[in-house]
Amino acid sequence: MSEPGPLSERAIVLAPSGRDGPLAVSILQRAGFPAEGCNDLTALHHEIGKGAGLALIADEALRGVDIAPIAEVLRAQPPWSDFPVILLTQRGGGPERNPVAARLAELLGNVTFLERPFHPTTLVSVVRTAVRGRRRQYDARSRLIELYENEQQLQTALRAGNLGSWTLDITTMALRASDSCKAHFGRLPKDPLTYDDVIEAIHPDDRERMRSAVEHSLRTGENYSIEYRIVWPDGSLRWMDVRARVLRSSTGVIEQMIGVSSDITPRKTSELEREQLLAQLAAERATLSDLTATLEQRVRERTDALMTEVAARERAQVQLLQAQKMESIGQLTGGVAHDFNNLLAAVMGNLELLRKRLPDDPRLDRLIDGAMQGARRGAALTQRMLAFARQQDLKTGSADLGELLTGMRDLLDRTLGPEVSLTFDIPDHLPPAQVDANQIELATLNLAINARDAMPDGGGIDISVSLAAKVHPDLAPGQYLKLQIVDSGVGMDEPTLKKAIEPFFSTKPVGKGTGLGLSMVHGLAEQLGGLLELSSVPEKGTTATLWLPVAAPAAIAEAAAPAPVLPEEAGRSATILVVDDDPLIARSTAEMLADLGHIVVEANSGREALDILESGLGVDLIVTDHAMPGMNGIELAAAVHRSRPGMPVLLATGYVELPVQATGLPRLAKPYEQAALKAHIDHLLASA
Repeated sequence: MSEPGPLSERAIVLAPSGRDGPLAVSILQRAGFPAEGCNDLTALHHEIGKGAGLALIADEALRGVDIAPIAEVLRAQPPWSDFPVILLTQRGGGPERNPVAARLAELLGNVTFLERPFHPTTLVSVVRTAVRGRRRQYDARSRLIELYENEQQLQTALRAGNLGSWTLDITTMALRASDSCKAHFGRLPKDPLTYDDVIEAIHPDDRERMRSAVEHSLRTGENYSIEYRIVWPDGSLRWMDVRARVLRSSTGVIEQMIGVSSDITPRKTSELEREQLLAQLAAERATLSDLTATLEQRVRERTDALMTEVAARERAQVQLLQAQKMESIGQLTGGVAHDFNNLLAAVMGNLELLRKRLPDDPRLDRLIDGAMQGARRGAALTQRMLAFARQQDLKTGSADLGELLTGMRDLLDRTLGPEVSLTFDIPDHLPPAQVDANQIELATLNLAINARDAMPDGGGIDISVSLAAKVHPDLAPGQYLKLQIVDSGVGMDEPTLKKAIEPFFSTKPVGKGTGLGLSMVHGLAEQLGGLLELSSVPEKGTTATLWLPVAAPAAIAEAAAPAPVLPEEAGRSATILVVDDDPLIARSTAEMLADLGHIVVEANSGREALDILESGLGVDLIVTDHAMPGMNGIELAAAVHRSRPGMPVLLATGYVELPVQATGLPRLAKPYEQAALKAHIDHLLASA
């Protein structure tokens, strides 16, 4: 049963007379809802304060009593909360015919009326609707907390950079400015600062230039960036750096400008001082050559504590923007790929089961093979996306790169075609690399295809492996192997080379590439603790170098160890609990397990899974998704192991960056086929 707490879904039942109270509690508990009864309004008030999802109240419990304390509690709810109340009335006692019921609805807020006698199905349906609404309120609460934390982080960053923030409503020209922004214009936090005040504060010589820049940004949608002088109320002159971007409505109309301001007076003062000093030196150079030489030296030195600082700041800004862009796109890409993985898992599982149940028909086999091939290609694409987002499940181990690349020779020859000549340069006795062999094969294939596409008239590709003579400055100390793929193609100029690893950037025609190949390789190399390095000369070709760490002695010994032999119990039939919030995935997994001869029980949440276990059902093994609302897979495993320490729990997920609590849990990477699922199940059942 659900424990009280700030996010509780308990139903509190107040029906002190008759059997309605115990009956309602019994019906709800049998339907899987946590429910408790109470005897009076004081107890109801207390239980709501402890945490509840809804209240079920008989209308006679509210007659002749003071409901002001309950009404006050409901009026004092936070903005995200609208506590649901189900009022049990006699037939015809709804608000349409009963003024008292209408008054109760007004006092209690979110009220649903249920006439008695009620049918159990109707009660369960009404309560289920109320719980769903309460869950949405809890979700809104989480989002509000997240928004508040993000706002605090933004304000901290603005304060750290001495930046002011402002927003201009284009329709009304109303300006909202932060305290820091007001301070940049010489105002106190309590002072008003309107758009007209800003225009008036700008130096007359800079005012028209500022207006033109604003109009240009509003006309074209381009970012707004300008430096100008302002005059403070006390008459002092300051320099401002103001930058902004426009925001459009859903119809594409520009509605707002949002930006930041910074006081750059010290820098501008230094620049003006430098210019004045240079002018003075030029005037005196003819007669004061010795003094001029000394002063020029001082100017050069000062131009350099200034230029170094400016260059460092610009580099930091560029790196910050790039990091933010890559992080945002990585999160988006990882989320999309994770959802796509789930869909592919259902498609591949159902296709496998369909193949077993269809008659032996070559045409049907070809259709299913085509569908499976498409699903596997989709899975390969998600691996690229997850590699870029650094969320794919890498299985690193000791691997012989020479043996791996030699084994790919036939695949590369068929893929590259007869127009491309392929050569290998792989010395003997190279140490093994610590890599994911499958991902390295995919990365090599991607790089080779890029090289082929850069040679439209054919050419040569050289693939070599060597032990690095020295460590790259961007890598941690240690030994590294260099896997190089060299082509004789069209090459890339410097601007193209700088953008080559950006996600979705491609020089290929539309429909000829996803723009994720090099991004995937780049993300994979960094996950492995290595590096992707590109060098190119236009019309002379490109060299792609993968720096990969050499395997540690322990990893080499582990790779050489014989595979464990499963006990004879492997493959036995078992009762398996499948937990996934997506019914499509849960059903697909359940069908594959049932096809293997297992008894399958489904649950769509961690809470439901625990209720099934508490009911006494004999379960031999649990297969659970990780990313589920309310209780994720790791939390479910921890709860299960507290009551059943020996229960095997298999975590099925596409994520690799899981919390430390996941250490030791067996994992099955999505999307998976029936053979992989069977292997994991057999191993866990045999080891239990």
